[in-house]
Amino acid sequence: MKQGKEVENPESRFSAVLLAAAKLPGVRINRQAYLRSALAQHCSEDDIRRAIEETPAAAGIPVEVLDKVANDSIRFETGKVSALSAAAGIPGILALPVTVPADVAQYFGHMVRIAQKLAYLYSWPDLFSDEGDDVDDATMGMLTLFFGVMFGTQSANAAVGKVAGMMSKQVAKKLPQKALTKGVVYPVVKKVAAYLGVQMTKQSFAKSVSKAIPVVGAVVSGTLTFATYLPMAKRLKKHLSGLPLVEPSEQVTDKEFVEGQVVEEHEPLAPAHAEQPGADATAIKLEEPTS
Repeated sequence: MKQGKEVENPESRFSAVLLAAAKLPGVRINRQAYLRSALAQHCSEDDIRRAIEETPAAAGIPVEVLDKVANDSIRFETGKVSALSAAAGIPGILALPVTVPADVAQYFGHMVRIAQKLAYLYSWPDLFSDEGDDVDDATMGMLTLFFGVMFGTQSANAAVGKVAGMMSKQVAKKLPQKALTKGVVYPVVKKVAAYLGVQMTKQSFAKSVSKAIPVVGAVVSGTLTFATYLPMAKRLKKHLSGLPLVEPSEQVTDKEFVEGQVVEEHEPLAPAHAEQPGADATAIKLEEPTS
């Protein structure tokens, strides 16, 4: 009985789908190869090399260039995921048990892809390890927060901004494991995952309806995917482009961090009514689903 309740838990449901999407073939983006390819037409070889070895911000690449490359990547991923969604809608209602779960998985997979591309352009470190297919808890937490930003969750905006602030202070080359897995950001990760689990269920239902009629369902499904994916990707781009990681960071002394951690455990996230400078709508209070 306990196991059944766990399966029905929105947080667990979302985490399971996210993990499955992150393990799909072709979902993981090679940071080095992507930056080299994406920046090739806009930057010198020296700048590209430094962007790879450090970050695009450290290489002094203008935000205007990063924004242009980000828009190109968003258009590419939007076109790809929309075409795949349309193809999944062709069989019609008889294939729904197969096509809907597959469509949701590939949709989330492309969300993971664009999240990586935007993160790497705006100076976040590599999200995935090169070793095996495992996804560590910190990466799962960070992707959850990125998805939260894409879905317009204000608490995710604030949490992503806080993580970016930690990393910019320490010039980190990896995610802050402690903060994302058991520190001050972790409770927000769990709440955002629960919220996204509910939204995922609603989205699955909408896709089921759109695919009920063969061929016509393909057009509706592809259009629906385009209409949701594009603004979500743009929302994440806007938020990441305004964070401290985009600007060159100052080094900190050794006593300010231990094992890559800068955050103090007693430091709370700002209350819902507080203003967060430099961020877009970063109130902490999480929107609760209306139904």
